[in-house]
This record gives sequence, C-alpha cells and structure tokens, in this order.
Amino acid sequence: MFDSLSEKLQNAFKNLRGLGKISETNVGDSLREVRMALLEADVNFKVARDFIERVKEKALGQEVIQSIQPGQQIIKIIHDELVELLGSTNQSLELSGNPSCVMMVGLHGSGKTTSSGKLARLLHKQGRTPLLVAADVYRPAAMDQLATLGKQLDIPVLVMRGETDVLKIARNAFDFARQNNRNTLIFDTAGRLQIDEPLVQELVRLRDLIKPQEILLVLDAATGQEAVNVASHFDKALNITGAILTKLDGDARGGAALSLKSVTGKPIKFGGVGEKLEDFEPFHPERMASRILGMGDVVSLVERAAEAVDEADAKRMEEKMRKGQFTLEDFLEQLRQMKKLGSLESVVGMLPGGSEMLKGADLGKQEKEFKRMEGMICAMTFQERRNPTILNAKRRVRIAKGSGVNVSELNNLLNRFGQMQQMMKKMGKFQKMMSKMGGGMPGMVRR
Repeated sequence: MFDSLSEKLQNAFKNLRGLGKISETNVGDSLREVRMALLEADVNFKVARDFIERVKEKALGQEVIQSIQPGQQIIKIIHDELVELLGSTNQSLELSGNPSCVMMVGLHGSGKTTSSGKLARLLHKQGRTPLLVAADVYRPAAMDQLATLGKQLDIPVLVMRGETDVLKIARNAFDFARQNNRNTLIFDTAGRLQIDEPLVQELVRLRDLIKPQEILLVLDAATGQEAVNVASHFDKALNITGAILTKLDGDARGGAALSLKSVTGKPIKFGGVGEKLEDFEPFHPERMASRILGMGDVVSLVERAAEAVDEADAKRMEEKMRKGQFTLEDFLEQLRQMKKLGSLESVVGMLPGGSEMLKGADLGKQEKEFKRMEGMICAMTFQERRNPTILNAKRRVRIAKGSGVNVSELNNLLNRFGQMQQMMKKMGKFQKMMSKMGGGMPGMVRR
C-alpha cells in the first residue's frame, strides 16, 4: 500500500533523524525530498506545497529547536500533518430514517458494484438489514454481478431486467423494503467512462427522489490525482458525503488519498483492500498515516484477527499446545485461520517496519508453500493427521501423489512438524515448572 511513497519518505527521514542541530537550511533540504516524494505520488501540487509550508513552520518552532532529538520531532510533525491531510478522524456513515438510503456513484470501472456488495456485508454485520438495488439500467452485466454478490452474501437484490426508468426502479425498491423489513437501501448506479451531462442529470433526478443520507463516490486509488478531479465534478453536481477508495492493496501512488480531503472537503469513509468481499474496511486517517510512514498499523491487524479468530477456539488451541497435544489437524486449522487475515503481504505491511521487511521478500512463494502444506494435510486421513507416527512409506507415497508433491516435500513437512511438537512439549513442561514456583510465562493462560 503506497509502497513507492513510503520508500521515498523513509529515505528522506534518514536525513531528518540525523539532524543534531536544525536550521532553516537543513530543514528545507530535508523537506524538499518529502515534497518531491509527494509530487511523484501524484499529490495535488497546491496540497503538497501547503503541507510542506505547515511542516516547515512548526519544525522551526522554539520547542523543536530546543528538543533533544529535533529530527524525531520533525517526523512526528509530518505524521500529525499527514493525519490532518487524510481527514483527522474516521467518518462513519450517517444513516437515519427507515429505510435509509445510500447512493453509490462513480465512473465505469471504479468498483461501484463490488463496493456496494462489500458495504452491504459490513452493514449486515453491524445489525442492519440492507437491500441492494440494481440501478444501472445501461449495463446488464452490472445487474448480474450484483445479483451474484447478493446470493453469496444472502442479502436480497432488487433487479428489474429490461426496465430503463431508474426512478421506477427506486419506487419499487422502497415498496420492497417496506414489505420485507429492509432498513437500508444501497443503490448501485450507472457509470460512464467519463462524466457527461446525461449521466449527471439522471443521478440528480434519482438523488432528488430517494433523498439519500449518504452519497458515496467510488474512486480507483490507482488513478492518483485524476481521481480528485473526478471527485470535484461529482461533488459539484451531487454534493457527495464521502468517498470509497478501491484497490488500496495495489501499487497505488497515494495522490488520491492525500489530496481528496483538502480539495473537496469530503472525507474518505472506506477503503477496498482486496478482491474478497471481506476486504473492505473503514478509513482511519491516523492508521493510514502510520502505514505510509512505515510505522505499521497494529490496531487494524488486531481488529482483523479478532474478527477472524474465535476466542474459544484460540483458548482451546493454546491448551493443546501447552500440553503438547497439537496435531496436524490443529496445524491445518491454524493455516486456515491465517488465510482469513488476508495475504501475507497485507499482514506484514501492518507491522512496524513491515515495509522494510517486504523488500526483496518473496511472500508469494511463501503463500504457495502454505497452500502445498494445506494440500498435503488434506490428502491424509483423519487418523493420520491425529497420529503422524503411523505414516509408513506406503502411506507417504499415497499422500504425496494425492497432493501433487514429491515424498521428500512431505517428509520435510513431517520433520518440521515433529520439531514444532517437541518445542511445544518443552514449553509446556517449563510453564508447569514455573507455575509451581509461583511464576509463569507471559501470554500463557493460567489455569
């Protein structure tokens, strides 16, 4: 996420950290690198200029000059200003009325339909009863896609094939919502390759009829500053309430995220961080600033883990590890739990210094290895997973063929698992001894 920008800022910070005494000259030189990094990330020129001026003014203040580590103080100022630039705090949806309406708008290909499904899933998890409304009357594929998403999510979708009057679709949506107790309508509207007057007028008529509490502009983060120009046009026509940035997991330069709030005055409310329906999260400016500056985002990682991992299962697994009863069946479960957290790259990127760890690391290869391990364990019988000691040569050949690997790969997995089991048994004995002495290992549950 914003890898190129993060790397350039990290290089600029190396010079800042080394500043013992600061002056207008050496601060100016260091901030010039920061400014170039922002411009190369396609941040709006005026936004980048104003940002640097604010940082420079605070960096040359008396408190910073007299501090023990002025370089670190300046980095803290940059972080705080970056948070301000991104919108200060998370802005949640303002949904009132029954039903409440959310209007999804944007150009063709920005990810409106997928984002509509992702938003419906999130609202459903929060206890609301969403209805997806296929309001793109020009692209039948959009209706089909929305219907498919609704089926996957078990959320109703109103599709009126052949109907070209979007206002009639909207009236039917209200009737359906009242009859089926749906309290949130999400309208997936039509898009164009570029903004034109007929599109704008249709959206204005729909807005005036449904009176949405939220008008969310869906933008592709990879388009950089151009996304901000699009946002300005949509905001002028519709008075949007916020934006959703999609494809934040890709090689987005950062221009859209860093310029949007300053240029339009409207917050980024959500970010799409992957292709799966669960890859959608509220946009937190402070967390995003920390990621961009290579400080990680541990809070989001913990939230993701809490959502993916059942607490009772985690305690049960810990107990088995402590007693040295961890089996290949348990190991398979752990692999699948890790997959719920997202790709290895996204998880490592949330750790402090994660961007440095990712340099030169072939995480794609590691993920393929995880899949091969999963395949090998799945090719075993339940009895074999619980008791690998019964795996003789004949069984190993069968498992290797069944999972598409060679026997040496399977042997390597079994050897590594055996070593892991031995370590767990030793830790369990050590914990037992420490408990008798009145101590204990931090992080282990006391029984």
